[in-house]
Formats: sequence, C-alpha cells, structure tokens
Amino acid sequence: MIIGSERMEYIRINENGIHIVFGVTEDRRFKLLHFSSAEFKESDLITVRTEMKEDEKARTDINDEVFQLVQFKASGFNSPYEKHGNKHILSAPGCFFRYVGMTDERNGSGRLLTITEEDAELTGIRVVTTMQFYDGISVVRIKNNVINNGRETVTLEDVSSFLYFGIDKEGEKLPEDKMHLIVPQNGWQKEYTIKDCGFTELGLTFTQPGLFPRSSLVFEVTNTGHWSTKKYLPIGYIGNREADTALFFQIEHNGSWHYEVSDQNGHYYVYVSGPNETQSHWFKELAPGESFETVPVAVGVSDDSAEHMIRELTKYRRKIRRPNRDDEELPVIFNDYMNCLFGDPTTEKELPLIDAAAQTGCEYFVIDAGWYDKGFWWDSVGEWKESRERFPNGIREVTDYIRKKGMIPGCWLELEVMGTECEKAKRVPDDWFFVRHGKRVCDRSRYQLDFRNPEVIKHADEVIDRVVKEYGAGYIKMDYNIEPGIGTELLADSPGDGLLQHERAYLSWLSGVFERYPDLVIENCSSGGLRMDYAMLSRYSIQSTSDQEDYREYATISANVQLGVCPEQAAVWSYPVNRKSAEPEEVIYNMVNALLLRIHQSGHLAELPKESVALVKDGLSVYRSIRGDIKNATVFLPNGFADNRDKWLCSGLQLDDSAYLCVWKREMKGKLDNRRLLTREEREDENAFSIPLSSLPFGGTGKTVEQIYPSEKMYDLNDALYEGLKAPYTCKDDILTVRFEQPVMARLYRIREK
Repeated sequence: MIIGSERMEYIRINENGIHIVFGVTEDRRFKLLHFSSAEFKESDLITVRTEMKEDEKARTDINDEVFQLVQFKASGFNSPYEKHGNKHILSAPGCFFRYVGMTDERNGSGRLLTITEEDAELTGIRVVTTMQFYDGISVVRIKNNVINNGRETVTLEDVSSFLYFGIDKEGEKLPEDKMHLIVPQNGWQKEYTIKDCGFTELGLTFTQPGLFPRSSLVFEVTNTGHWSTKKYLPIGYIGNREADTALFFQIEHNGSWHYEVSDQNGHYYVYVSGPNETQSHWFKELAPGESFETVPVAVGVSDDSAEHMIRELTKYRRKIRRPNRDDEELPVIFNDYMNCLFGDPTTEKELPLIDAAAQTGCEYFVIDAGWYDKGFWWDSVGEWKESRERFPNGIREVTDYIRKKGMIPGCWLELEVMGTECEKAKRVPDDWFFVRHGKRVCDRSRYQLDFRNPEVIKHADEVIDRVVKEYGAGYIKMDYNIEPGIGTELLADSPGDGLLQHERAYLSWLSGVFERYPDLVIENCSSGGLRMDYAMLSRYSIQSTSDQEDYREYATISANVQLGVCPEQAAVWSYPVNRKSAEPEEVIYNMVNALLLRIHQSGHLAELPKESVALVKDGLSVYRSIRGDIKNATVFLPNGFADNRDKWLCSGLQLDDSAYLCVWKREMKGKLDNRRLLTREEREDENAFSIPLSSLPFGGTGKTVEQIYPSEKMYDLNDALYEGLKAPYTCKDDILTVRFEQPVMARLYRIREK
C-alpha cells in the first residue's frame, strides 16, 4: 500500500477471530491499522471525514500522526504534532519511535507476538510490546515494557497499555450515528449500574471540517487511588451498530487507571493505561539500565453484543486465574454479618447460628468483623488477636465447633490497615505506612500499611499464620474499607509511583500466601465490590459483590455481575431480613439472587420460621445440584442488562444444551419500568412478563422450561402456605411467559431441548 509518498508494508495477524493489521512505513514507523472482528478493508483505513478533495494529503495525514502502537510521554520533550486538551496521544518522545522487529511464537496459552520499537537517536528508549493470545478466545493480553538504554535519566509521565486509532472506521455512517459505549458505573451499594451511551450523548460528534480536525473534548473514565472500582469498573466496550462489530477491554490493575475516547485528524481512538501524571499524580524516574512495565490490558473483539463480550471475557478470566479448588467445588458459605450479627459476634451468639447453618447445608461458616476486640472496635484494628471478652474460652472453641458440625471455619480481616487507636500502630515507625506531606495518610480512622516494607510483610505473614494455625481458619474474608488516595511519597518518585509499587508488592505477597496455603480460601472484599479487578481476581478465588442491604435492590447487581466477575467467583448475599416473620417470597427472592453465583448465606437462620428455614434448605440443595454447571457456563441476558429502575429483571447462565434463568419482579415505591417496551399481553396483565429464548444455542423453538426453585419437593409438603409458590408460566414459540401475582417475587428456571 502507498500512503502519501511512502510505501507501507502490511503485517496481517488472524488469530481466534481477531483480525489485526500492522503497517511499517519506509521510514520505519510502526502502525496498528486494524483490530477488529471484521476483516481488514483498505478503503476503510484511508477514508477521512473531511471536506478536502486532495486525497493524497488525507493519506499523508493518516501516516504521520495517527495509528501509533504505543504512546509514551517524557518530561521536557516537545511533540511535533498538534493536539488539544489533555489527550494522551501524539506524545514525545513516543512519536519518534522506529520499528526494530517482531517475533512470532507459540507457548502454552497460544500465540505470542513481541514487537520492539526504539528511539535510538534522542533518548535511547526502547519499548517492547507483548501480545499474548489464548487459543479459542477472542481476547489478547497486551502490555508494554519501557527500557532506558540511553545515557540520561528519563522521567515518564504516561505510557499507554493499549492504543487504537480507527475504532469507528468500519461502515459508512458518521460516528455519532453508529457508535456507542457501554460504561459500567460502580459504587458502594450501587455496583453494576451499567449505561449504554451513543457518541452524541457523550459529546463525541464530528463538527470541524478541514484536513486537521482536532477536538479538545475527551470522554474520560478514570480511577485514582487504591479502590480500583469505586466509581467505574475497569472495563470498556465500544460498539459499531452499523458494522456489527465491537472492541472491548479489561484493565487488570488494583489501583489507578485511565481510558479515554476522542478524535484526532478525523479518526476516533481509544487510549488505555494504568496511572499517569495528569489523572493519578504518577511519574517515574527511569535511570539508564532501568525498565518500567505497564499494567496489562486484555483487549477483545466480537460482534456488537455485550452478551458475546462477557462470554469471551469469562473464558479468558478462567484461563488467567490461579487454579484452585474453591472455583471448582463452589462450596456454600455462611457469613454472620449481613442482616445478622453486623460485627458483634460472641460465642453465645455464634453457637445457635452454627447449628442452623449446618442443618441447612452450609459448608463454610465465617465469623465476620468484631472477633478481635470488645465494644467499638473500628479505630483499634490492626493486631488481629482474639477478644476474650467476646470468646471467653478462646475463638478456637468456636472454630472447633464449626468443624465438628462438618463445616470449615473462617474469619474476617482488614489486614492492609491499622486503626488510629491500635497500640501497635503507635509503636511502629512511619515508614510502615503511606506518608504524604510528612504525615501518615489517614482515612476513616485507619492508616494504610505499605507492603513494600519487609517489616509489614512480616507482620502480615504472622497474622495469616496465627489465624490459620492457631485459630483454625480455612477461609479469610479480606476486607478493605479505606481510600488512601493518590499514594505515598516515601521511597518513591511520586505519590502515584509509591502507590503502584505498593500495589504490586501486595499482589506479590498475596501470591506467596497461596503458595504456603494452597487450599486457603481468601475472599476479596472492599466495602463490598470496590476492588473488583482481575489483578486481584486472578489470585483470589471469590469476590464480594456488594454491601447492599436491600435484597430487592441486590437483584440488579446479581443480574449484571457477570460483566465484571466469573459467576463462580461472584459472592452474593442471601439474607432473609425479618427474623420471626420472614414471608416465603422474601426468602425465595434472597435465594434466587445468589443461586447462579456464589451463595453467601446470612440472616438469623436460628430464629426464622420453620417454613423459611425449609426454603433456605431447599435453595441450598438446588444449588449443590447445579453448581457443577455454574463453573462451566457463560452469561445469558435475554433482555440485556438490568437497570435499577426495572420492575422486571432476568438474567441467567447458558451451556451448550441447557440454560438457567432467574426472573425477578419488584414493585417498589419510586420504581418505574420505563426502559423496556411491553408486549401486548404485558400491557393487558401487569403481572405477566415475557422473555425471549431464541438466542439460546439449542432446541430451536422446541424448548422446555421447568421451575427448579422452589423445587417440587416443597409442594409435596401439602401445606396451603406453599400453594402460592406455584407461579404459572408457559413456553411457546421460544417465548417464556411468567405470571407473578405478588409485588415482590422471584423464581429460578431450567431450560432444555424437548
């Protein structure tokens, strides 16, 4: 191909449904020209939406300024190209990189590309890009390693993990008429609030004619700090409705990260990175001989279907995850916190709960917060030694009783912090903690421990050893309830540099814990789901999804959670709220929230009515019968993502020859189902809800549906109380129609070929 006055050589990569085209110009500039589920068309590449008629100028424009593989910005260097605003593109000395070479090989995961570029004349900086493919999965894992082969120290201000120009190039329509982004918002008790926005809604419209259109408007999604998902999930999706293509990515980092979408010279781009100076107070002094590796980003392609994206990400996440028994066996966990003891455990309170949990079929019993101190313990945490006021004969009496009842005991830790009133925190030096402006960083009455310090590692290991060996725990709920902000200034070039070093040290420590205790289950919890990232979840086997206390609101989280977490890793609370008057439908709704994920059973089981206990026991029995499918299944979203405003919701799992589907109804004050167009039958009967099953890969229109929870054995009790559990449903012409008479109801169905 000839662009402008230069000839460009193509390098074509077609792997696992991913079509990639690189270009190398005569002056050795390296370009990423194509990354898509669609095959490459040269006519898409050279089309620039301007009013210029001089095609050669447009082509030269493509060659000079856009389609770089890596963006790299260092202090003191000026880019020869013009941009507007805070865009992380056209950086220097990144724009001076020249192609050195590529290796193409295979390893145990799949194909591996290694691409080397270099700024040999100015700085001696070399960038090595690795692209790891995974056989049978349309996702590639990308990261960049920056190496200073020069004679002077270079200050890095930002480095891309992934950059792609031309996200909109397929199809004939303007970007604002065909392109859309899925933005997964996140927050405490508001996890998985998912918004699907067109380019126009985000202000990404093409408005400037001429050869060099450059907008200063950038759509940015950023996390700054150590709660990696406190505002957004580190996931992006860019769909093209006209071409039916999509590009998606997952940032695998447990701290600050950034991505942006904007345009430059008529081309829309997506830029993805870890921390940077502008958003995250990160910069890094790279001395001669030193190197820096970016956070990894998994990038995939599919047709324009969020459901298909989730399936590919689920397969990929299972591939990169630490092998462990927990994600194979999916044991049922009882935890005494939510809508139960709420951080106030004692031997006297625990023993009847242990009995009740064992009788209903739980397999782990976790003593949550409070076991280590009397009274108000929030600001004194940090030493993690049993409270004899709460457990007069020691906590081992309780954990031994748990094992006697056939369950594995667990306990709660928040190991990365020490409270401001912790006696040990008063004794140790400041370099145990994050420090800024000469003071310990403090948030919510806690100090942040710095895992770069060997003494902190020693302390953390001692706590783990004590909890496992002395207290008998086989499960740890590892919570994290502060946000220490931009980082620490100690032993770091910048606060963001200190934060990144700490985060990588923590992951290294965590890997060491699992090497010592391979069967220990550690749950990742951060005020619920505020650190739901696959830097953590490639190590942890299970993830807390929320601290949401209203089971009706939890349904939205349960319905959408597979966007961010594999179903076998997603822990969901089931906690009947009303102790002595729990209605059957309340119990059923709670159970349905968790039955296709990981059950965190809670609530005052020992005080519930016997009918409610029977429903819990039935739910756990159903779960044990289907959990072997959960670990192999992928998402089924017949009506798309759920919304917090929805009255009706549905979400499920599918296999090659069967599927499971949860259906919820909730009539709540202020809730209006104003997103979905109702069918004629639904308009006539507000208690009916129709769900299309045509996308399932089996059975054609010949599918059978059965309600599996509550199960048929509940009806065999011949108790009038259970007559209402027989919610009518029909399946005709690939449409499942359910009828829920009560304001708040939920059921679980299995779908199979006739």
